[in-house]
Amino acid sequence: MIKRLLLPVLALAAVFLGGCLHSKKNSSPKDSTITGEVETDFRQRWIDKRAAELVSQGKAESVARTQAATEFHDQYEYLPAPKK
Repeated sequence: MIKRLLLPVLALAAVFLGGCLHSKKNSSPKDSTITGEVETDFRQRWIDKRAAELVSQGKAESVARTQAATEFHDQYEYLPAPKK
């Protein structure tokens, strides 16, 4: 009698417990995409703000943007350069 129940019990255990092994959450590319978007947004906002400050001090807009980008890179060099 025990032998007759053993096979169905093992089959049910395999069905219900088998999915647990594969349901672990892996680090998805979506996480790195969101991180990249946040870094890009931060970089853009920071450069825009600094460029506006430099323009208000009398610099030409193109010169101000270049200087702001250089200052950003110097201050936050751990962030990767923007992809072109």
